[in-house]
Amino acid sequence: MKLLTLTVAQLLAATALATTLPAMAQTAADHSKMEHGKMDHSKMEHGKMGMAATPAVADGEVRKIDKENGKITIRHGEIKHMDMPPMTMVFTAKDKALLDKVQVGQKIQFTVVHEGGKMVVTDMQPAP
Repeated sequence: MKLLTLTVAQLLAATALATTLPAMAQTAADHSKMEHGKMDHSKMEHGKMGMAATPAVADGEVRKIDKENGKITIRHGEIKHMDMPPMTMVFTAKDKALLDKVQVGQKIQFTVVHEGGKMVVTDMQPAP
């Protein structure tokens, strides 16, 4: 009976491990796709982060501008209304004309919302 109990316990442990490892491997693979803290949230699925009803202004620095595709890479501080820590990430510009207001290396203040499954910059100004 003791041998049977031990075998059942080993079987349960092996089953638990077999179902957990693929999920852990997927998480590790997802992390390896991140480029040193740089994330492209322009395609992020809705519901992946907390959202507040009223967007607030965030501080950042322009790292790259892609006018053709309407994207901007911003190294930003905490974005409190989205419960987002400081990082560098790619955003979609609501209007490509916003990208003409700023230059690479410039400190900015911007407003971002989650819209249509993307992180969208709705306003952007040079920082005072």
